[in-house]
Amino acid sequence: MLSLSYEELNNVILIGDKVLIKPRAEQERTKSGLYLPPGVEEKEPVLSGYVVKTGPGYPIPAVTDENEAWKSKGEEIKYVPLQPQQGDLAVFLQNSTWRIEFNDEKYLIVPHGAILMLIRNESIFK
Repeated sequence: MLSLSYEELNNVILIGDKVLIKPRAEQERTKSGLYLPPGVEEKEPVLSGYVVKTGPGYPIPAVTDENEAWKSKGEEIKYVPLQPQQGDLAVFLQNSTWRIEFNDEKYLIVPHGAILMLIRNESIFK
């Protein structure tokens, strides 16, 4: 499913609500047996693929109270986590994606808001 090595995956850092997705292989034939020319699926408004990695989520604004001098001034950023998890099959809107190539493999960066549905198979993690 993935061509990123574990070390390379650790070096990928997604920002905010972004999700890295490996697109599913394009179908060569329809259910009726007709062969599709290359690039037909690229015109579909909705695509699917497997979640490779997710960003930290949506940042929550820090609450500061300057009247309390005993509190440390170092702000720890907190995030609302994203729903997708590694290995989920995501169905998403194509027009919101950014295509990238890494190690001669195609990946998509998709904002969390463009994901319409997730299919999670818990048995693949056991």
